[in-house]
Amino acid sequence: MIPGKQYSFDTLLQVARRRKWLILLPALLAGVIGAAIVAWLPNVYRSETLILVVPQRVPESYVRSTVTARIEDRLQSISQQILSRTRLEQIVTDFNLYAKQRADKELMEDIVERMRTRDIGIDIIKGDAFRVSYQAGDPRTAMRVTERLASLFIDESLRDREVLAEGTSQFLSTQLDEARRQLVLTETKIQDFQRAHNGELPAQMSANLQGQHNAEMALQSLGEDLNRDRERRITLERQVTDLIESPAETKPADPAKPEIAQTLEDELRLAQQALLAVELKLKPEHPDVKKQRRTVDELEKRVAAQKLEGTLTSRPTGAVVTMDPAKRKRLLEARADLENLDRQIQGKLAEEGRLRGLVGMYQARIEATPVREAELAALSRDYETQQQTYSGLLQKKEESQIAANLEKRQIGEQFKILDPARMPERPASPDRPRLYLIALLVAIATGLGAAALAEVFDKSLRTEADVRAALNLMVLATVPVMRDATVSRRGFRRALAASSAALTLLLVGAAIAWRLWR
Repeated sequence: MIPGKQYSFDTLLQVARRRKWLILLPALLAGVIGAAIVAWLPNVYRSETLILVVPQRVPESYVRSTVTARIEDRLQSISQQILSRTRLEQIVTDFNLYAKQRADKELMEDIVERMRTRDIGIDIIKGDAFRVSYQAGDPRTAMRVTERLASLFIDESLRDREVLAEGTSQFLSTQLDEARRQLVLTETKIQDFQRAHNGELPAQMSANLQGQHNAEMALQSLGEDLNRDRERRITLERQVTDLIESPAETKPADPAKPEIAQTLEDELRLAQQALLAVELKLKPEHPDVKKQRRTVDELEKRVAAQKLEGTLTSRPTGAVVTMDPAKRKRLLEARADLENLDRQIQGKLAEEGRLRGLVGMYQARIEATPVREAELAALSRDYETQQQTYSGLLQKKEESQIAANLEKRQIGEQFKILDPARMPERPASPDRPRLYLIALLVAIATGLGAAALAEVFDKSLRTEADVRAALNLMVLATVPVMRDATVSRRGFRRALAASSAALTLLLVGAAIAWRLWR
């Protein structure tokens, strides 16, 4: 290119006329080759099926489904399972897909990856439907593979929902068993606590108060009875004392009658009566009581000794001490009443001790009730929480079981084929009209590029403007170009060589692009 040369529209037209063969030949060859390549491209047929997500036929208010994931998430999960290498290899084997690639010993991993990423299409439509498509060189094969993929989606959806429902039901069963075990364990703890602290429970508070009140009333009544018995005993003691201390009737000895002997036994009996009278008036520690007891002990020993020796005799006395029979009878009755009264007092004292212990027991229970109430409240709180948890799990378990039965009967949410796969009547690719237009544009660009490239490397001076631009000299005269046949043939050969080189580069680039695309 001449430095400083300006190209106007007229100049460009002159270049085009001068290099018309360099434009036409590459353009013509590029167009023919591009058209041949477009015509040679194999037809690719795409078959599609539309799958609708049908909601469960039982209202959610009656049966709540255990599958709550969105269709997008579920579809992604199902797609990962269906588009796994194992499934796709099975489909390739069943329909004999990619026979040429497998014959060329191409890796199955690459074939599966191409099938997964390029030939299979999954598109979600409005959130409640999705489209599954497959493209292949044979229309029937495309339709059959699309049908297989649709059936796999439907079967996998049913299996996935059923497995998820069963898994949820089994999980809830496990949790329910654990909750039942904890509930039974807490019930056992509460029962053991109630048995261990029977009588101190909050529910027995009123019974303890009533029992304490009854025991206190009985204790009060018993105290009054004891007071009356003690007063009566004092009265009986005075009566016995008066009877004993009253003067006895003494009769003088009658000379005409034989003497009445008073034996040691009579003395012992009188000493015992005197001791009883003293004990009724004085305390056991009093000296008179001790003295009289020693006298009774000595007489008892003498009587016992004489009985053993058989020499018990009587001593004569000058007078006989006698007692009025009525007075003696009253004394004996008073002594009997005094003994009975003593036994009654002892029994009532024992009963008083028992009642005091009962009152203390009730008082201890009442005092321990707040502590037991706090402990029982903690156990009951845990029990109520576990019972609520158990009830909630039981309800969820029943609901999950119903949902699992719903899925088994296939009346839950499922996939339904809305538009089945059909045999395509026309290829989905290549788009030949578009490719022909592209080939035409490439051909024109090739011709213009070859001419522009030749013009760039051409440094010849052809016009007066070229001379002024290159040499900056005044032009005095111009001589027109005179061409002969040899020069014209040389220019044609140059144009043909340039066209061939451009087409070669074009073909190499197209081959590389085709290889990468495949």
